[in-house]
Amino acid sequence: MRKTSVQNNTINNTGEGMFDPVCGMNLKGIDEFKKNQLAEKGLFFCSDHCKSRFEKNPEKFQNEPLIKLRNVQKVFNLGGVDTYALKDLDIYIWEGDFVAIIGASGSGKSTALNMIGLLDKPTSGDIFLKGVNISDLNDEEKTKFRSETFGFIFQQYNLIPWLTAFENISLPLIFSGKGINNKKINASIEGIGLGGRSLHRPFELSGGEQQRVALLRALVSDPDIILGDEPTGNLDSSTGNKLLDILLDLNKKEGKTLLIVTHDADIAGKADQIITMKDGKAIKDHQVYKKIYTE
Repeated sequence: MRKTSVQNNTINNTGEGMFDPVCGMNLKGIDEFKKNQLAEKGLFFCSDHCKSRFEKNPEKFQNEPLIKLRNVQKVFNLGGVDTYALKDLDIYIWEGDFVAIIGASGSGKSTALNMIGLLDKPTSGDIFLKGVNISDLNDEEKTKFRSETFGFIFQQYNLIPWLTAFENISLPLIFSGKGINNKKINASIEGIGLGGRSLHRPFELSGGEQQRVALLRALVSDPDIILGDEPTGNLDSSTGNKLLDILLDLNKKEGKTLLIVTHDADIAGKADQIITMKDGKAIKDHQVYKKIYTE
């Protein structure tokens, strides 16, 4: 892995140009940054939480992050007025982490997830994966990269209504040009409790069954990164917890990087890192998830 230059963490008196080595936040304008420092390393942090993570595993956080967003903006022009969905967003995602993105409705969390998954293009700024600027890829390259790297799970399932469960699960393999292993897919269907449902279409399945089909579709290509946008939002608590347990097993046992947008404080509480969004930006207090929806 390419080492991050210590110069990137050198700071002037205003905090301009200084980025937290754990969460990637630009510390410009954060008055408290000098209180959270490792002066001997020339490193500064947005909060005690990021400082503590660094101290537990300093070698990890001096490497290149798996995903890096730098100065990412997304602007929509509505009726001649610019509306900012993202404003100079700077974040890091580290390989093998479970990261929760939280925030009130309209805070930009789903937009940020779409940028990372190459489902949308930033108005300006850069997105890096393993040091490569993926925001510069053309549409064909993005499609190929997306199918090989990410698995997506959405709140609304997004299953193709006229295809069977088996066919929906197989779609990523078709798009990526990979061969379909019928035996392996059928085994995964049995393993997740959908035995006998492989030939059923979405309207013949319950919400929980549809979400399990969506999960298998996300995993069929064995992606390194799993992205979830409120994946348990339409499920009852019992079914949602079972789905979350599967995702956490993939993260903890198989080392999959897991990035979930959620309104659920309990889910956020299980994450290694929390990114709290407000008005299109990440805010410094990553631990406000317990109160953010009651303020």
